[in-house]
Amino acid sequence: MWIHRSITPVIRRALAQFPAVVLTGARQVGKTSLTRHLLPKGDYITFDLPAEAELARLDPEGFFGRHREPLILDEVQYVPEIFRSLKRYIDADRRPGRYLLTGSQDFLLMARITESLAGRIAVLTLPSLEMEEALGEKARIEDVDRFLWRGGFPELWQRPELDQELWFGSYLTTYLERDVRNLSNVGNLRNFDRFLRAIALRVGQLLSMAEVARDVGVSPNTIKNWISILQASQQIFLLEPYHTNRGKRLIKTPKIYFSDTGLLALLLGFRQLKELMGSPLWGQMWENLVVMETRKKFLNLGKRPALYFWRTANGEEIDLLVERAVDRYWGIECKTAAEVSSSALKGVRSFRQTYGDHVMKHASVICRTRQVYPLSKGERDLALPLAGPDGALELLAKHITT
Repeated sequence: MWIHRSITPVIRRALAQFPAVVLTGARQVGKTSLTRHLLPKGDYITFDLPAEAELARLDPEGFFGRHREPLILDEVQYVPEIFRSLKRYIDADRRPGRYLLTGSQDFLLMARITESLAGRIAVLTLPSLEMEEALGEKARIEDVDRFLWRGGFPELWQRPELDQELWFGSYLTTYLERDVRNLSNVGNLRNFDRFLRAIALRVGQLLSMAEVARDVGVSPNTIKNWISILQASQQIFLLEPYHTNRGKRLIKTPKIYFSDTGLLALLLGFRQLKELMGSPLWGQMWENLVVMETRKKFLNLGKRPALYFWRTANGEEIDLLVERAVDRYWGIECKTAAEVSSSALKGVRSFRQTYGDHVMKHASVICRTRQVYPLSKGERDLALPLAGPDGALELLAKHITT
C-alpha cells in the first residue's frame, strides 16, 4: 500500500530548480521508497552496500560515468569523497533534477554540503509519517491515540499485521549497532542503551546533561556527545527556549523530544496503550506528539521549523511558541484533558503581560477535545483538537502557507 507523502510537491519543485536535491531523515522513514517513486526511471544506487561504496570511493569519476541520469544516491554519508566529484559535474552542467541524494546522518551531510555544494543543492528533511498521512484528514481522538501509540514509521502502517514491539526492538538494535558505531566510537552499547532510556524519561523536560550523566554513570561530555549522535541521526529534537533581553530572567536550557512516539513508548517500557494513558508520563507523551506533529508540518512544507518554548525561573511557561512573523508568536499549551478552561492559559497571560498583546495575538490549548471552543472573549484563544477539520494541524498548515 502506497502512502502519499505530503512533502512530495516540495521535492518536485526542488528538482525542477536545482541540479541536486538531498533528502535527509532518520532510518526507515521512507526516503528510499519516496525517491524511487519520484524518479521511477532513474538509476538507483545505495551506499548501504559496501561494494558500491568502495567503488564510488576509489573511482568517483568512473562511478558517475557508469550511471545514467537522473541518478538516485542512497545513504551518501558513507561516501563523503563523492561530493567533490559531484560539485564538478554540477558546475559543468547546471540542468535541474540530475541528482537526488538521501542520507540518515544529518550533521555529517550538512558539513559536506557546506564545504562542496553550497548554492548548488536543495536540502529537505523527511520526517516519519504525519498523523494526517497515516489517518487521513478526519481523524477522531481514538485515531489520534492509536497513532501516538504506533508511531509514524511507514512500514507499521503499510503492514498492520506487524508486531510493533518486535519491530521497534529490531529497529533499536539495528540503530545501536550501525549508526551509533558509525557516528562515534561508543565502547559500551549497554551504557548507551541506558542513556536512551534515561533521556526517554525526561521527554518534554529541560535537558540536564549533568543529571543524565549521573544516572547513566558516565561523564557529562560523553552525554553531550551521545546527544549529538541522536540529533545527527534525527532520533531526537531539541526545542530551544525563547530568548529576549526584556522581561524576567528566562531558562536557557533546551527541552528534549523524541522524533517518534512509538519508539519512545518502547523505551519507556509500556506494553499497552491503556497502560501508558494511566501513567504519570501520559502528559509528556501528549506534549511530545503535539510538538513533533507541529515540526513535521513545517518540514513537509519545506520550511524551517520556527519553534520555541518559554519558561521563566519562577516557573511560568508556555509549552510551544510557533513563530508567525518577526517577533509575533502563536502560543500553544498541551493538555490531555477533554475539556479545559481559561486557567490553562496562565503562562500565556504572563507572556502577554511581559511582552505585550501584539507579540501573541492568539493562543491555543491543544487537548483531547472533539470540537473547537473559545477560551476568551472574541475567540482570540481557543481549545483545539490536534487533528481533524478545524484542528490545530489544519490551522498550522494555513499559517505556514500564507
